[in-house]
Amino acid sequence: MPRTTTLVFAGDSITDSGRDRDDAASLGDGYVQLIAQAAAGRDETVVNKGISGNRAVDLAERWDDILAAGPDVLTVYIGVNDMWRRFDNDDPTSAEAFESTVADLLQAARDAGVERLVLIEPFFVPVRDDQVSWLDDLNPKRDAVRRLASRFDATLVELHDTVTAAAAEHGAAAIVPDGVHPTPQGSAIIADAWLAAVVSEAPEKVGSA
Repeated sequence: MPRTTTLVFAGDSITDSGRDRDDAASLGDGYVQLIAQAAAGRDETVVNKGISGNRAVDLAERWDDILAAGPDVLTVYIGVNDMWRRFDNDDPTSAEAFESTVADLLQAARDAGVERLVLIEPFFVPVRDDQVSWLDDLNPKRDAVRRLASRFDATLVELHDTVTAAAAEHGAAAIVPDGVHPTPQGSAIIADAWLAAVVSEAPEKVGSA
């Protein structure tokens, strides 16, 4: 009998997506749930470890709990709050500090025997004129995620340009009304991007190494 593959998703509110944190089986109503639906019928268990508001340093504080879920495939989707806190709470995170923190997390995952790492590129769609300059803070963090994907031989899910293009075509309100939190259509874009990146490398099974 084949071994069940465990897919664990760690991140912020985009991953959390309203899940019941008292119910380990709760996946929320976002992209993780859609990926789980796509995985139905395969020997795969999906675990959502997203928590709204998390930055990289918050993931670090609970990383042992995330690894305790026993991921074979660990998806890390973090970064937009590392940008956002600079502007809503005067609490910036430098790109260097962000990259260092996430690198430590990925190394710990590798040391724990995680077979496959997936990094999702953070996105942001400015919905007010004053938010355009916020991308100057996010873009170096996006670059950091790309470097980390290369350094740790992780699958990279490119998202920023895809979501930006969809918002331009359909209007931000249809995809990400506040520039960050996706509608059902936005969540489908994220799930499709993950599936395209991950399954294309292992089409016979999402969790294949």
